[in-house]
Amino acid sequence: MRINVILFWVLAGFFALATAVYGFWTSIDASSRIADSHVPVGPEWAGTIALGLTAILGAFIAFYLGRVRKEQGGELPEDRLDANIDDGDAELGFFSPWSWWPIVLAAGAALVFTGLAVGVWISFIGVPIALIALVGWVYEYYRGNFAR
Repeated sequence: MRINVILFWVLAGFFALATAVYGFWTSIDASSRIADSHVPVGPEWAGTIALGLTAILGAFIAFYLGRVRKEQGGELPEDRLDANIDDGDAELGFFSPWSWWPIVLAAGAALVFTGLAVGVWISFIGVPIALIALVGWVYEYYRGNFAR
């Protein structure tokens, strides 16, 4: 986590510097076109504010990660030089590799969202498919060869 904190502080500094350079550069560009009365003088505010908020966000994340690291007191496995790959391997749960229900559920969800974007009538086809796939996936281990 120490590396993450350093990385986000570096990103915050980079975007703060980029904000200053961008604001200065767009101010110079606007003042060179002052002869045109329709061009406002000053920096281009949308990009300057966006870059400034990006710098602030990087600083927020770096500050938060630094506080979490200090309060936990321990180092993550990726921060230790003597750690193995398996030390950072968490238990992810049980997944059935032979199940086709996730694919059917994804197809039903895709139809539902396509219906929201293209035509609502497509959603009426996708909702029953998604519900059947969800029920099938949940009750997969309660029937057939894999019933417990």
